[in-house]
Amino acid sequence: MKVKLSGVIITFNEEKNIERCLLSLKDIVDEIVVIDSFSTDRTKGICEKYNVRFIQNPFKGHVEQKNKALDSARHSYVLSLDADEELSPRLKKSIVRIKENWNADGYYFNRLTNFCGTWIRHSGWYPDRKLRLWNREKGRWGGLNPHDRVMMKPGSQLHFLRGDLNHYSYTTTDEFTERTRKYSLIGARSLFQQGKKPSYLKLVFSPAWRFIKHYVAGLGFLDGYNGLLISRTLAKGVYLKYKELFHLYQQNKTNS
Repeated sequence: MKVKLSGVIITFNEEKNIERCLLSLKDIVDEIVVIDSFSTDRTKGICEKYNVRFIQNPFKGHVEQKNKALDSARHSYVLSLDADEELSPRLKKSIVRIKENWNADGYYFNRLTNFCGTWIRHSGWYPDRKLRLWNREKGRWGGLNPHDRVMMKPGSQLHFLRGDLNHYSYTTTDEFTERTRKYSLIGARSLFQQGKKPSYLKLVFSPAWRFIKHYVAGLGFLDGYNGLLISRTLAKGVYLKYKELFHLYQQNKTNS
């Protein structure tokens, strides 16, 4: 079955990334929809160069914003990218073939991350399989902000595509540290809103397990210093998340 495909992206101040993303999509999809949370840089002007449907919408969370993008697509079949991602040449070819012969409910592929100019092939970051191409009638974004994921209906058929989704994540270590801290705070608020109570066991052991997961089990040591830095920073992020959850819980008790 031949299908028409909507490319969907969410943005906020992505002038350094969005053009690369759009260039990788423009010959693959039949429309591009960008949901923007009122960028103050050149994001809108860049998008307008590529005949994008540019829609501004208040940001309430990653899951909510990405589902807004799904709902704004004209076609049932969607390819969802983050602004700092691009399709590799091999992945483009795979998607073109699938458009001509769509035979599953969704497709996933590996994501390869560029960290401060270096492609990370271990550290639990690769292969990082992502479901980003699917029939939106069979699945929507879910999960816990900011770690969203596509949740398909039971019984959905998924296939794997060859080729990498290139992810240009962080250009400096300071950017990585700050975003990890930011995501830790968002994660803590999400846990608090779900009624999760803080635990000293998780505060102590979850960061240690995160380090082991990336540096040992994920072969981070093969990525040299970057592998150590990634593993250590992510472990600290887990610690900050549970520390902030304790703070929110105590603050709520004080105000009650």
